[in-house]
Amino acid sequence: MAAYGLYTHIASNKFRSMLLLGGLFLLVYVMVFAGALLAEVALNSNRPFDDYLTLATHDLVTAFPFATIGAALWIVIAYFFHQNIIDAVTGGHDVTRQEQPRLYNLLENLCISRGIPMPKLKIVDSPALNAFATGLNRKQYAISVTTGLMKALNDREMEAVLGHELTHIRNGDVQLLVIAVVIAGVIGFFAELFFRIFFNSNWSFGGGGRSSSSSSDSDKKGGGAFAIVLLAIALIAVAWGLSLVVRFALSRSRELLADAGSVELTKDPDAMISALRKIEGRGELPGATSAVMEMCIDNPREGFADLFATHPSVDSRVKALVKYAGGRDPGPLPLPGGDGQDETGAPQAGDSSPDARPEPPRTGPWGSSPSPAGPIPGPITGPWGRH
Repeated sequence: MAAYGLYTHIASNKFRSMLLLGGLFLLVYVMVFAGALLAEVALNSNRPFDDYLTLATHDLVTAFPFATIGAALWIVIAYFFHQNIIDAVTGGHDVTRQEQPRLYNLLENLCISRGIPMPKLKIVDSPALNAFATGLNRKQYAISVTTGLMKALNDREMEAVLGHELTHIRNGDVQLLVIAVVIAGVIGFFAELFFRIFFNSNWSFGGGGRSSSSSSDSDKKGGGAFAIVLLAIALIAVAWGLSLVVRFALSRSRELLADAGSVELTKDPDAMISALRKIEGRGELPGATSAVMEMCIDNPREGFADLFATHPSVDSRVKALVKYAGGRDPGPLPLPGGDGQDETGAPQAGDSSPDARPEPPRTGPWGSSPSPAGPIPGPITGPWGRH
């Protein structure tokens, strides 16, 4: 289902979510059939090829209700406990307004400005610069932010990042991501289980002692068992591969739409651009799985020649914001305390970051009204305005 705008993108996400759930059950049945083939060969390796297919099909019909219940149970577990699993991987924990007033107020103002229910706010203790949204319904929605990101970004930039993640929730991207993680998890688990059982077992084809008169028939039967094992391995490998290729259902346009949604919320394309430039190349979460990284605002992990990358490059995202939102690209930005800034993080002379330059009137398509978070308090550093 092609998506040409925001509303068709949301509808496309819902349609793809249903397809992925249906695909989960289909892949589970393929795994069960492959397991039945291996089980029949293990019980008797002297049958013809067609007999194995017939017996495995009968086993699949018998196991069909149990496989369906098992897949449904996995979905239920993921529905209620996926956040706990993600928190266990990333170390995220809930925070209150009293613990993080700056972050909480920025997110609350964004939600109030658009009448959006307030998601939970979580902090991940990591020097990485990243953030991600999770959840399958309003009660589960959560936005997680790393401590490194909080230290590196000013209020305008942090507000832009929160607006980006809030847009993922509004657009239904988080549901699609969680469902994709569920599919990859369950199929990967069973595929690895089957391969471990296969390689840790002793397989023999054709049986033991046999007379010379029946040697030819036994060889044919043994060859049939060998072919069945190869077929089962191929089915498992295909199911495993398809579960990983699910990421192709995660259109990279979702990040561009989330960037645009952030600008629509904050009316500040420059803040989104500078946030992306600071995050660029610094978002790797140690110990996080590929599935978790796919949820983040930036995923620095790339596959074969960017074929499996789940995010467009920061350069392409910045170019889109410059072209369509009227933003300015300062180029790669140093972090506070690095080159171009003093020990306090204040911009030095010659700094080209947005905070160190005059802020021109915003004439982008999202208007010129101030951020819903209101003016950002801070010391005046000179004729260029606030820091």
